[in-house]
Amino acid sequence: MDHGSNGRAGPTWDRGTKLRLGARTLAAASVHAFTASGIICAFLATLAVIDGAYPAAFAWLGLALVIDGIDGTFARMVNVARRLPRFSGERLDQVVDYVTYVFVPALALLKAGILSGAWGTAQAVLILMSSLYHFADNDNKTDDHCFVGFPAIWNIVAFYLFAFPLPPWGASLVILTCVLLTFIPMRWLHPMRVERRMVLNIGASVLWLAAALATVVAGFPAPQWAAVALLAVGIYALALTIIWPWADSGGHPGRQPGKATAAEPRDRP
Repeated sequence: MDHGSNGRAGPTWDRGTKLRLGARTLAAASVHAFTASGIICAFLATLAVIDGAYPAAFAWLGLALVIDGIDGTFARMVNVARRLPRFSGERLDQVVDYVTYVFVPALALLKAGILSGAWGTAQAVLILMSSLYHFADNDNKTDDHCFVGFPAIWNIVAFYLFAFPLPPWGASLVILTCVLLTFIPMRWLHPMRVERRMVLNIGASVLWLAAALATVVAGFPAPQWAAVALLAVGIYALALTIIWPWADSGGHPGRQPGKATAAEPRDRP
């Protein structure tokens, strides 16, 4: 322990060191604020759902999806777990994710009549409850960045049900299948974490975002070219999830599930 000129015990930090430490702490706090901004998107999406403005609702949910897709990278860049150890970025991320990925989409499905009546309400409850199971499962992510069980991406499911209108039995089939898959320990890939497919995945993601944006701007259902793009990318993503763990030896398919840590936030597809 060094002694300052006033005789008191304490570390001797020059002004530059203090400024650097302050800047790093501020950067970490800014990342948390960026993550938290997703809840603002959720609030505005909820207001849009109440007003029946579903394209606007999904525009806000899309912005929340983008925020969630890049905040983990920022968190690792500034090492938020070390700079602000008292504040859990992982917990913050999960709270925002549950609202934007699960609650608001379920509300939109009910409000739009895609889910209707007592049976529709029961399906919305299944969405909410099965997603809580997934979020609370400590083994919902493997050490090679796969999710175990359907990863509660109900924002994507709801978007497709708006973009591709189905009869009630078809929508119910999709929803019940996803609920069931939540409890089946198959691995679902994070498309931006499969390094050997990174270029292709980035291209597919850009195409999907362009088609989704065009759909939101034009209104539901999806325009023809956007519908083709959304279907193509959706089929590719499902094929990647089903086939890759067994077909790609570089994916280490034998790894066991492992808990995500605060130092590595729980990223989503």
